[in-house]
Amino acid sequence: MKFLVDMPLPPGLAYWLATRGHDAVHASTSGMDRAADTEILECARQDGRTVITADLDYPRLLALAGAAGPSLILFRGGDWSGGELIARMQQVLDGLGESDITRSIIVVDRGRVRRRRLPIL
Repeated sequence: MKFLVDMPLPPGLAYWLATRGHDAVHASTSGMDRAADTEILECARQDGRTVITADLDYPRLLALAGAAGPSLILFRGGDWSGGELIARMQQVLDGLGESDITRSIIVVDRGRVRRRRLPIL
């Protein structure tokens, strides 16, 4: 799978994903460290990447646009350590296949994972 890890999350998450065979980049290493959320969404959509973020604005932007993509994995529930992010991301990838993630918003809390299909009308 292809991922774009957003600025609120550490670059180590992109590195970890890459070591597991995914095509993963962090916004800071892609020259997008100061990009607007809409620019990041458009870049991810064009590149076929799933955005991984903790920024609560992304679902709203996708809903307002009626967009079918890009897919989004949203970590909620406060500050996550790097180890917590990686452990939880492993659980998400173990539990959901690429077809489950495609055209979806995956909301990851400490106690559960929810999926909402795109577009949100």
